[in-house]
Amino acid sequence: MPDDIFPTAVSVLIAAAVFGYLLGSIPFGLLLTRAAGLGDVRKIGSGNIGATNVLRTGNKKLAAATLLLDALKGTVAVLIASRWSHDAAIFAGFGAFIGHLYPIWLGFKGGKGVATYLGVLLGLSYLGALIFAATWLFMALVSRYSSLAALTAAVVVPVALYLTDLPKAAGLLALMSVIVFIRHRANISRLLSGTESRIGAKG
Repeated sequence: MPDDIFPTAVSVLIAAAVFGYLLGSIPFGLLLTRAAGLGDVRKIGSGNIGATNVLRTGNKKLAAATLLLDALKGTVAVLIASRWSHDAAIFAGFGAFIGHLYPIWLGFKGGKGVATYLGVLLGLSYLGALIFAATWLFMALVSRYSSLAALTAAVVVPVALYLTDLPKAAGLLALMSVIVFIRHRANISRLLSGTESRIGAKG
């Protein structure tokens, strides 16, 4: 075996992670709200750049567009990197997720990662994405809390992936789920105290 095979493989994984990170760092929620003349989305609601906070501007179309584009960051990163290898796709997906959470363009202060999480999942497993979407929708309809719906789905998905014989994807999503919970710690506190904002609420 040539000595340069291992370094080359590592270089590919690093390149995939960096590519994913840069793609994930694009702050679509901020860009779309500014383009629509709605100012800085970071100054309303929860202060983050994700679709749930964009919805608090009252513009459902912009919120939907933010959700779609933030998800596509993860999907595109995974699909492009998968041309190199499955491991590269894993690294690119994680890079995109981290990029959304900690975008270099915004001083490493980004969103909470749920849409990009879903996008990465979609690129890795259509079934996993359907399970996430079904779990989120059910919990959202029942509770009207976006955060609770996302946290519930983040628990269900890694288990589902593992049970469907996708161990690497399950490991990645388990790690991402832990980070999602950490990023939602303020939401968890508000859920426990009964002060969390419900879906569609302004302010």
